[in-house]
Amino acid sequence: MNPFTNEELLELIQKATAGDKPSLEMVMLSVQDLVFNLSLRMLGTFPDAEDASQDILLKVMTHLSSFKGESAFSTWVFRIAVNHLKDYKKHMFAQFPLSFEFYGDDIQNARTEDVPDLTQNVEQAILAKELKLSCTNVMLQCLDTESRCIFILGTMFHVDSRIAGDILGITPEAYRQRLSRVRKKMADFLGEYCGEYGKGNCRCADRVNYAIQSHRINPTQLYFQPAAPAQVILDVKEAMEEIDDLSQEFSFCRTYQSPENLKQFIKEFLNGASFSVVGNS
Repeated sequence: MNPFTNEELLELIQKATAGDKPSLEMVMLSVQDLVFNLSLRMLGTFPDAEDASQDILLKVMTHLSSFKGESAFSTWVFRIAVNHLKDYKKHMFAQFPLSFEFYGDDIQNARTEDVPDLTQNVEQAILAKELKLSCTNVMLQCLDTESRCIFILGTMFHVDSRIAGDILGITPEAYRQRLSRVRKKMADFLGEYCGEYGKGNCRCADRVNYAIQSHRINPTQLYFQPAAPAQVILDVKEAMEEIDDLSQEFSFCRTYQSPENLKQFIKEFLNGASFSVVGNS
């Protein structure tokens, strides 16, 4: 959770824009997990999420003086991040777009039994868990960009419909309706194909080698294992919507701590010549 109240953050922001580096570092560290988790779900892979998060954090830092406290700081950051990610074209799935039809066909017809053992002596259960968590991100890439954003804001971050609608430029009613539809679409796909969360025949343990062969997971670099502890789950202080009955279908939506590289990126920015633009933007 964010350790600061809105009032405390506003005071830190004022100090940061006046040139106080420790205050700016505290402000940025308070939102880096929010930015990274939103980027990860929108883009699908850890490397792409890390690259996009750096871009977003740079935008937050260089536009910090424009934050006037008219909304929660997290809402302001969400807006910057969402606008950036909706137009982000440098990630893997922008080059190789997916659809539910393609993904479903791959699940049904892939000849997984023909793939040799590629586990490199990594325990099968560990790789199956990595694949399960990776698969949820791949499923999200089957949605169009705005539907994906709606699902993430509503299901992962539980953003109030008024705030989410404002971020996305749609009415709260339209946001709620679209959130309900996209949740159902995701739940229907899980129910049809997934043997972990639904009634389908797909089992992660049976597809580990196929996933390695198709570069979905890498035994030498497991990204999805270390979920964040409960207290890191991101802070959205505004009123939260009541989650509908489908929410239990999406218990896989874990929250992750941002990579150490993001903290290092913030420190390098603070120690570089570019820090002066925070107060002058």
